[in-house]
Amino acid sequence: MNKLLLATPRGFCAGVDRAIHIVERALQKFGVPIYVRHEIVHNQFVVNNLKKMGVIFVEELDEVPDHATVIFSAHGVSEEIYQEALKRGLKVLDATCPLVKKVHSSAKRHYDAGRHVILIGHSGHAEVEGTLGQLPSGAISVVRNESDIQNLTLSGNKSLAYITQTTLSVAETKHIIDALKERFPHIVGPEAGDLCYATGNRQKAVTELSSQVDLLIVVGSQNSSNSTRLYELGLEKGIPSHLIDSVEDIQKHWFDGINTVGLSSGASAPEVLVQEVIKWIRENFKGVELENRVSLVENTKFNLPKELQD
Repeated sequence: MNKLLLATPRGFCAGVDRAIHIVERALQKFGVPIYVRHEIVHNQFVVNNLKKMGVIFVEELDEVPDHATVIFSAHGVSEEIYQEALKRGLKVLDATCPLVKKVHSSAKRHYDAGRHVILIGHSGHAEVEGTLGQLPSGAISVVRNESDIQNLTLSGNKSLAYITQTTLSVAETKHIIDALKERFPHIVGPEAGDLCYATGNRQKAVTELSSQVDLLIVVGSQNSSNSTRLYELGLEKGIPSHLIDSVEDIQKHWFDGINTVGLSSGASAPEVLVQEVIKWIRENFKGVELENRVSLVENTKFNLPKELQD
């Protein structure tokens, strides 16, 4: 190979950056132990680093001792879990991404207006579970594809609205929204769904890159929805594509007969992991030309919770 193209923007979005800073600032202010419910973001490197700093990750709230400090992950939690934490006297720091919070608000607004809510997303994903928990059981139906839409059984002439998981494929989401509108012409919701700006920006950058490379490498964890979407974009473009947690996952035979490689990273993957991949490529393929392909420049920032601001 002789050329490496870097997709920009890539890596941390503002919501992930904020969530990690919340944990780090809480450690400084309150000391250890700090408990985090669920992975703060879906990246193993980030989680392992925070564990080394004294963070204890738990899946359920009953694993957190009374009156301890607990942080809710960037993906959000149900209203029931939030209230249970307050009832138990836990010190709660909410690292839910503001854009996910916006989806929660939309769900509540539609419910208050008497609408049944259809959530486009992946069942079981932490963000979807948190959104489902904003409303009473049965108030939200989850769909992932056209087949799910056709299988919906909704009573009477109830008004409908749709919301979406923030980390889905832009193209796939549009397709599902079109299918929803075809079956339910009076359904209401945002034209492009509730996709996060970073999701769309990273997908656009990778789409542009994929037409110019012979191989795509995406740095990100397997359980990261937005990282998986980037990897799938490469496959859809018909080029060999790999989703890796770190440089240790790279196999040299991937590069056999390859001239130009594209490199990106998911919104929860730190830049240090990308730089390690660049270093590996330079060490294994002497004289590689590195080119940064800038699709656009992001400048979104989200504030920390008031209790952590200086």
